Amino acid sequence: MLRARDAMDRAYAQPLDVPALARIAHVSEAHFTRTFRAAFGETPHRYLQRRRVERAMFLLRETDRSVTDICFEVGFGSPGTFSRTFRDIVGRSPRTYRKEAASAAAGVPTCFTMAWTRPSV
Repeated sequence: MLRARDAMDRAYAQPLDVPALARIAHVSEAHFTRTFRAAFGETPHRYLQRRRVERAMFLLRETDRSVTDICFEVGFGSPGTFSRTFRDIVGRSPRTYRKEAASAAAGVPTCFTMAWTRPSV
């Protein structure tokens, strides 16, 4: 399971699916999904989405690139799916997040900002 999770952490922007991840973990697809959820508290798909959104959050805070560019860079196939998933995980749209993060980050230590902006599971 750790091999598959590490692969998702390294290659979050690549198209990863359950069969590929199960091969990395050397187990069947059904066993992989059950065991991954039991070990990490979320499905492999949701974990991968969260990793992508975490990276997008960083890019939204630290760059001035467009939301669409960030969407494709972190591995989402469409801006609509990206925005919906981002809102589900973070609680606000990518554009709203960018505006709030820019105003909230003034004078706040980086360690606190990173802890505050990490999405909950």
